[in-house]
Amino acid sequence: MSNPANFATPEDVEQAFYEAILKGDADLLMQLWAEDEETLCVHPTGVRLSGIVPIRESWRGIFANAALRVQAEPLTHWQCSVLAIHHLTEILFVGDDPGPHGPLHVTHVYARGAHGWRLVSRHASAADDSHQAMADAVPHTLH
Repeated sequence: MSNPANFATPEDVEQAFYEAILKGDADLLMQLWAEDEETLCVHPTGVRLSGIVPIRESWRGIFANAALRVQAEPLTHWQCSVLAIHHLTEILFVGDDPGPHGPLHVTHVYARGAHGWRLVSRHASAADDSHQAMADAVPHTLH
């Protein structure tokens, strides 16, 4: 598979990712991924996929079932010269169902290579914020 676009920033890849989801286009979506057998995608169901072919087929299956719209909210970003990690929260809107699904906690990992930035890992899981109060109560002092 060729990667026709050179993405200057991880944010450019992320924007194109959500646009491809909105279009329901698995082939367009896969152009954003690094062409590497070590690419990884973990869906909210817990299914772990490694490699371009299984990831592409899973997205084709998702898009065949219903149209998706994703409302993504960036939480934190970390970046160095060749690697970037983005943490986001997603709310999903599926097909004609007016109710939102989620939220999901999402981590995207991007790597910069010869063709600019590409997605190398996506991990999405159902948000369970019931333990957040407990985590907030724990002192964060480093010794």
